[in-house]
Amino acid sequence: MPTRCGGWLRRRRPGLPRLALALLCWIALVAATPGGIDPRNFIYTGPGELETHLDLLERPDIDGAQVIYTWRMLEPEKGIYDFSAIEADLALTQARGKLLFAQIQDRFFLPEARRVPQYILDDPEYDGGLARQYDNAGEGKPVGQGWTAKQWNPALRARFQALLQALAERFDGRLYGLNLPESAFDTVAADGEDGFTCDAYFEATLDSMRAARAAFAQTQVVQYINFWPCEWNNDRGYMERSFALAVAEGIGVGGPDIVPNRRGQMKNSYPFFNRYRDELPLIAMAIQEPTLTYTNPETGKRFTREEFVAFARDYLGVDIIFWSVEAPWLAERLRMSELP
Repeated sequence: MPTRCGGWLRRRRPGLPRLALALLCWIALVAATPGGIDPRNFIYTGPGELETHLDLLERPDIDGAQVIYTWRMLEPEKGIYDFSAIEADLALTQARGKLLFAQIQDRFFLPEARRVPQYILDDPEYDGGLARQYDNAGEGKPVGQGWTAKQWNPALRARFQALLQALAERFDGRLYGLNLPESAFDTVAADGEDGFTCDAYFEATLDSMRAARAAFAQTQVVQYINFWPCEWNNDRGYMERSFALAVAEGIGVGGPDIVPNRRGQMKNSYPFFNRYRDELPLIAMAIQEPTLTYTNPETGKRFTREEFVAFARDYLGVDIIFWSVEAPWLAERLRMSELP
């Protein structure tokens, strides 16, 4: 059996006979080559929006939905959880034979969005709960200000991980996947200010990756890794260590943006997706609204669906793409050749 996909298959389908493994290995190799099997399509929406996009969810070329749920909506009071929004979306997806991926959000990209539980903001042990961050909303778009939960605060992180455990007790095996938000964090605080250090932020993220994987035995767990604060081109070893942990612990990896050959990503996470594509249990990446604004420097036009998919499939090894409902191809009528 070719060694290139042997480990990949055993992680996904343990206990299969050698002949079956060999056959699946051949299929995996075909899928990993240009012109191989395209990633599965999910639509990407915010909380409470899925019901307005049932026409997209019902398309035969859409396998499910990824929905973002903020920490505040899931834990309105300390230790009191409200998972009704997830239950409602599960009912919508399951009734249509589709899958649900939940993103648990602790960071926000608008100045007024402070969507962590009120006790996290009020109780002194959480040190104010949120740190300012800055975000580029897309190509040619202005930089905006938002917030990130201070996961480097051990007390705050313990509460976030308690939420993950509560979610697992309710949804393990019912949700197809759960993903943690992106690793990128653009802060104005210097190392050591506001309780922040680069190492503390990095270690806190890895700690929650382990906690999510330990909590969910059946549901896929994915950590979004795109950039690390204070690092460029793996000069601190953060990128290498985070992908190595994901492989060792059976944690999927993804990211909020597929932008073919973009320099920033090619100097950070993209080469690691390529290197570990056959060892990770799942690679799930998004094409969100800002992603749709980027232009292909070779054509001078915005990237097409085919260009996004080819790069995701052939270089990144993506298994699932979470598409913004604003993606132009979703507004087009299905062609007969696209029917499963």
